Amino acid sequence: MNHQRVSASQATVKGKNGATQKRPSAVAISLQGILLIAALTALIPAYFIVISSLKTPQAYLDDRIGFPAQIVFDSYNTVLTQHPFFLWMGNSTLISVGSVLLSTVISALAAYAIARMRFRGREFLMSLSTSLMAVPPVVMVVPLFVLFSQIGLLGKYQGVILIYAGLMCPFSVYLLVTFFRTIPTELLEAALIDGASTIGVLWRIILPLSGPPLVTLFIVNRRYVWKELLIALLFLPDERLRTLMVGVSVFQGRFLQNIPLSMAGMALASAPMLIVYIVFQRYFIRGLVAGAVKG
Repeated sequence: MNHQRVSASQATVKGKNGATQKRPSAVAISLQGILLIAALTALIPAYFIVISSLKTPQAYLDDRIGFPAQIVFDSYNTVLTQHPFFLWMGNSTLISVGSVLLSTVISALAAYAIARMRFRGREFLMSLSTSLMAVPPVVMVVPLFVLFSQIGLLGKYQGVILIYAGLMCPFSVYLLVTFFRTIPTELLEAALIDGASTIGVLWRIILPLSGPPLVTLFIVNRRYVWKELLIALLFLPDERLRTLMVGVSVFQGRFLQNIPLSMAGMALASAPMLIVYIVFQRYFIRGLVAGAVKG
């Protein structure tokens, strides 16, 4: 009779179809518990924002963290009717979409050159681009402000879009280079033999295969632009050009004592990006691991 050795951390059981299945080990269960606690902890701010926005100011003062005894939407109505909320959202949408598209186009061209072409200084260019991710944007604010005031881009959408696109390019190039290098060379050579141009290979072969990383860039970069405050505040001084985060911060300071109103504005400002993530979460997760291993 054969004896099976069972480890202390893992045992086997028979499934319904007779196949041997592994029980979750104690280490795996503990790790899942830790991740669950971390996820619940991350949701605490969202819970606080939502329940606070559904209270009256007096109800909030009576109970700051408890669920409201009576749900009211007065704060949401005030935000939407007494403030140019949709104008702010339109400005943020225009700037975020424009800067993400511009940075993606530039990054795709740069990544294609670094990943698939042979030229001197290619690795140095990649290292230089990657190192720029460590430079904080705040150190570039003053020289950019002086430059844009001299060339007439201060207080214009185009200037802010250029700044955001430049800030997002290093990470975008890094992610796309990592993925482009996993595409089989034989596939690209076959396209060139068939008469495709260099740009044609990028447009017809590489980009259609790069859906997950492109979706990841869209979500990550748009989230960055959507929540960014400093650049939008300094380079768009006109009230008509305010982005959503700038507008929310302004009326949050104006209504400092009305916490439910501030929380309602923050909830409405966060909703668009939450919807985008929920819709594209499958592609987002695939894009994060794209290029991590070669198939």
